[in-house]
Amino acid sequence: MASDAASPPARFTIWSQVRALTGSPMAPYYFVVASVTVLVGIGLLMVLSSSAVLAMSTQDGPYYYFIRQVIFLVVGVVGLLILSRMPPTLLRTFGWVFWMLAVALLIAVQVPGLGVNVNGNMNWLRIGGFQFQPSEFAKLALVVWCGAILHNKRGRLHEPLQLAMPLIPLGGLILALVLAGRDLGTGLIIGLIIVAVMWFIGTPLRVLLPLGVAALALVGLLVFGSGNRMSRIAIFLDPQSNTDLSSQPMAALYALASGGWWGLGLGASKQKWGGLKTGAHTDYIFAVIGEELGLFGVLLVVAMFALLGWAGLEIAMRSDKMFNRVVAAGITAWFLMQATINIFVVMHLLPVLGVPLPFVSSGGSALMASLMAVGVLLTLARDTPDARALLASRKVPARPRMTSVMAASREDS
Repeated sequence: MASDAASPPARFTIWSQVRALTGSPMAPYYFVVASVTVLVGIGLLMVLSSSAVLAMSTQDGPYYYFIRQVIFLVVGVVGLLILSRMPPTLLRTFGWVFWMLAVALLIAVQVPGLGVNVNGNMNWLRIGGFQFQPSEFAKLALVVWCGAILHNKRGRLHEPLQLAMPLIPLGGLILALVLAGRDLGTGLIIGLIIVAVMWFIGTPLRVLLPLGVAALALVGLLVFGSGNRMSRIAIFLDPQSNTDLSSQPMAALYALASGGWWGLGLGASKQKWGGLKTGAHTDYIFAVIGEELGLFGVLLVVAMFALLGWAGLEIAMRSDKMFNRVVAAGITAWFLMQATINIFVVMHLLPVLGVPLPFVSSGGSALMASLMAVGVLLTLARDTPDARALLASRKVPARPRMTSVMAASREDS
C-alpha cells in the first residue's frame, strides 16, 4: 500500500513520457515522416474515391487520376530521398542556382508554344510530352534562396537595408512572374512565404507594415482588375446566388454538413457526382474527406498538419545555423499557410483562390514539389546539434584489421 501511495499519478507519468518523446533529438524528424506519410496515404485514398466519377465521364477509366498520382508520388519520393541525404552546406551553395532556375522557368511560361493556359491561368509549362507548374517548384527555390542570402548576411540582419536587399526586389521578381501568369492563389502563397521568413528573422514592424499595406493594395488592384475575381468575391459575399460559379462552393458546404461524425462511408460522396465539378479531387478534396470520412477524417487531416507544423518549427528552433533555421521555418510556413487557405476556402471562410491541399490534392507538380521540400526539411532535422551528436554516437567505428607475424623457425633461418 505504501508503494502505491508513493507512485505518481498516471497523468503525470503520461505527460512526462510525452515530454520525453517530443524532447528527443530525432523527434521532429520522425514526426515529419509520420505526418507526411499519413497525409499522403489519405490523399491517395481520397484521390481514388473522388476522381473515379470524373475519370469515367472522360472515358479515361476510373483509375486514371489515381495512377497518375501514384506515378508522381514515386518521382516525388525519389526527389525526397535525394534531398534528404544532401548536406545543408551543399544546398546553401545552390541557393542562387535555384533562384535563377525558378526565374528562367517562370519566364519560359510566358513564351508562346511553351506556356500552357489552364483554366485562365498561364502557369503551366510544356516541354515535349511533359507538362508541369514551375510556380510550385519556385516556392521551394525561393525558400532555399532566402536561407542562403540571409545566412551570408547573418551578422548584419539588424540593419533594415540588409534585410530588404536583395530579398524584397529579387523575391518580388518571382512573385511578379507568378502574378503575370494570372495565378493569384500561388502568388499569395509566395508573398506570404516572404513575409513569414522576414518575420521569423526578426524584421521590425516599421518594415513589415509598409510591405503589408503595399501587398494589400496590389491584391486589391488585381482583384478589381479582373471580372472573374470580382465574381468570386461576389459569390463569397452571397453564396446562395443562383449562378453557375456559386454551385461549387455551396456543394462543398453541403458535403461537409452531410458527413456527420464518421462520414457517409468511403466512396459514398454525393457531391463528387457533379456538385464539386472538376474540383472534387483537387482544390475541394477536403470537402469529400468531410463527406465520406466525417468529422473524424477532417480532424485527422488538421491534426497531421498541426503535427507537421510543430515538427518543422522545432527543427527551426533547434538549429544552430541561420540557413537551416530560415529554410525550416519557410517550408513549414508554406505548408501551414497553404493548407489553411485551402481549408478556409472549402469552409467558405475565404473566396475561391485555387490553392491545392498539400500532399492530399491531386496534382503532380504540387505533390512532387512538396515532397522535395520535405526532403530538405528532413536533412535539416538531422543537422541540429543534438541530432548530429546522436547520429555520430550511433556510428560503429571501423574494426581494425588483424595481422599476425609468424616468427621464422630455426630450420628456415
